[in-house]
Order: sequence, then structure tokens, then C-alpha cells
Amino acid sequence: MRTAPTILHLDMDAFFASAEQAAKPSLRGKAVVVGGLGPRGVVATASYEARVFGVHSAMPMAQARRLAPNAAYLVPRFTLYREVSEQVMGLLGALSPLVEPLSLDEAFVDLEAGEAAWDEASARLAGAKLRADIRAVTGLTGSVGLAASKMLAKIASEQAKPDGLVVIEPGTERALLGPMSVRTLPGVGPATGDHLRRAGITTVDEIAEAGEDELVRLVGKAHGHALYAMALAHDERPVVAERETKSVSVEDTYDVDIHDRMRVGLEVQRLADRCVRRLRDAGLSGRTIVLKVRRYDFSTLTRSETLRGPTDDPGVVREAAARLLEAVDTTGGVRLLGVGVSGLADYTQEDLFAQAQAQAQAEAEAAAGESAVLEHPDEEGAEEVAAVQAPPAERRWPAGHDVRHAEYGHGWVQGSGLGRVTVRFETPYSEPGRVRTFRTDDVALELADPLPLVREAVCDRRGG
Repeated sequence: MRTAPTILHLDMDAFFASAEQAAKPSLRGKAVVVGGLGPRGVVATASYEARVFGVHSAMPMAQARRLAPNAAYLVPRFTLYREVSEQVMGLLGALSPLVEPLSLDEAFVDLEAGEAAWDEASARLAGAKLRADIRAVTGLTGSVGLAASKMLAKIASEQAKPDGLVVIEPGTERALLGPMSVRTLPGVGPATGDHLRRAGITTVDEIAEAGEDELVRLVGKAHGHALYAMALAHDERPVVAERETKSVSVEDTYDVDIHDRMRVGLEVQRLADRCVRRLRDAGLSGRTIVLKVRRYDFSTLTRSETLRGPTDDPGVVREAAARLLEAVDTTGGVRLLGVGVSGLADYTQEDLFAQAQAQAQAEAEAAAGESAVLEHPDEEGAEEVAAVQAPPAERRWPAGHDVRHAEYGHGWVQGSGLGRVTVRFETPYSEPGRVRTFRTDDVALELADPLPLVREAVCDRRGG
């Protein structure tokens, strides 16, 4: 293990909720919960104000509402979170070529590899500057841990929360870890923690005292050896800069089971389009299309089809997903659908046969439509033809998402229902704004892209 605290762990503070507070002046300093808002939804992130009431991530949303009924409950805006994450990762990349992202809001950095730090004093300066830069660029706060290993750097960042910096000096690790709960160590979840507790082991010191042989007996060979090493503060894992993406996928869980087969098909097509957008954003293509279906009884089915070559064509992915759906019985209802692409490549070799087949099918459908109109030239016949077509989807107004009104400008959705949508008109750079209510079909109101959280970023986008 290295002799200087030059491994940095960054964890953004309550990332999704903090981003929403920064974007919405009326929510600053208030309880904010981000996640799925339906009966089956779970909490993705809770602001520190909401955590006071006992709300935490992965909690069922219904339970969160009981604990904090007056909090603001918002649907995630991943477009915004990804933009902010890219800004943060850019700052980390300026520190070192060895950056290991763990999620949108968390990463390890090897400061020594980037010559950004070589001892405790320089590491502390690098960590402090990073925190200041993150605040200046994004308007958000992040907690930084510095240590001689990844495990200890992560523990340090947990101690630093919120909005702090903690350095664990080499030589002090054992004394620091000793009284901590066994759950502090990576890989020790609730089940392993309970198993160790039943054996009389509740602290890291007690893991070390138990000895390696006893740990192997309790939790198995691989886990036992690793657990004993971590209890002695040994962690030789390097910071790994690149993690190969194995697949790209999207999925939706529905508040009410879907029984209508046509609706299921339309949802699969929509998910296929979203998956392709994510694939293209990453500059990737893929050969294997995967469909995931969770049915009413919680049974989960996956079906896949491998193309002759990698593709990022939405028509090809939609067609393959539709074929896979044909082999799945959805009679009892569907609670979750997902579409994914694996067998990834950074180039595209279009499946010309599939494209030609899709084009032929589209031409055939168009020809059939023309024939139907010719067979019913009168107005009554035209209405009959229109009646068999799927009605236009009702516009959805997710709580927390951005909108723009032709007269009132930029705002965000506070809530919707009964044919009405309530909007608060404010921006990240304004005072708390006024609330107005509109019909959900108001043509002057439309969904909008998120605004940057810091005003300077607006100028950067416009080249000003």
C-alpha cells in the first residue's frame, strides 16, 4: 500500500435532490425526494432536509410520503444529472488520467498518477481545490476522502459528508477502522453483517481478532480472506480508468399492470427508441437485442436475438424487439418492460436485410391504408378508418420536469391531474417564482430542456 494519501474518492452530496434544489429556488432548504412517484416507486435520493424525517434511498416511496408528507416529490431528470456528471468528471480528468467512475455522482481518482499530489499536504490542497471547482462549475457540493487505498478513501468521504474533506493519514488506519461496524467494510451487506453478528463479531477489530481461518469458516474462502485483509487495512486495488460497457438498456415499471397487447407493443417500441438514443449518445452499436418482461406474478422473462452485425438503427432495434415480444405471453398483465442492446461495438454494420424488411412492411402498410381510404371515399368511411388507428398519446407532465410557456417563460411542473397541470415559473438564477395552472392540452405549454445550474454555463453554451 502506498505511503501517501493520494487516492481520492469523490461523492456528490445527495446528488439528484441537490441538483433539483439548485434548479428550483423555491425548494432550496426544503425537503426534496426524487424517485418513482407511483405506488411501486422507490426513493432514488433524498435531500438532507428530508433525511431528518427518516427518508433514505431505496425506501418505498409510499413509506417516504408517510414520513415526510410535506416534502416535494419529483420524477428524476437524468438529462440534467448526466450533464452535471460530465462537468464533474471533466474536473476529475484534469487532475489525473486515472479516474474510475462508479456512478454519475461518485468516482475514485489516483492523484499520484496525474502528479497532482505526492504527500499529505499536496493531496489536501488538491482535494480542497476540487471541491471549490465543483461548486463554481455546477453550483453543487461534493465530499472528498483522501487515503492510501480505495477502501479507506471511500470511508473518508463518508465521514466528510456533507460538503467536507477528510484525510486518513497512513499509519492511522487500524486505529480508525477498529471500532467501526463491520458494515463499514466493502462487501459486508445486511446478510453478511447479521451472520457475523450471530457469531459475536460486530466491529472491525473483532474481525481482526477472529482470525483468517475463522472468517473463512464463517463466510467462505474468497470472502473470508478479503474480509480479514480489509480489517487489517490492506487494500491493493488500483484505480482503473476504463470500465468496458457490456450493454445499454432502458426499462420502465408501471404503476398499474398493462393488459392491453397493443399498449404493450407501443411501450416496447418507445423503449427501443430510448435505448437507441442512449446507445448513440455513447457512440456505440450492438448486435444482440434483449427484451425483458416482468409479468403480473413477478415472473421475469428475457428474450434475445443476435443480428448479423452491430447496429444503432432505431428501426432495426424496434423490429427485433417486436419479434421478441411475439414469443411472450402477456395475457395476465405486465408490470415492467425493458429493451437492451449488448454485444457492443464502436462501429455500425447495418443489418440491411432487417432494414429492407422493415421498409417493405412500412410500404405494405401504407398501401393497405390507401386501399382502405379508396374503399370508403365518403366522410363516414374516413372516420371509420381513423377509428381503428391508435389515438394520439396524452401529453404527460412529470412532476419536477422543465416546461416553457409562450407567455410566462421557463418553469417546472409541480403536479398534474384531472386535466390540469400546475407550473411554478422560475429558473436556477431567479427568485422563487409564481405558480400558475393550465389545461394539460394548452398549446402554449410544452416540455423543455433543463437549464444549466450555473449562469456562466449558459454563456458557455451560447459561445458568449
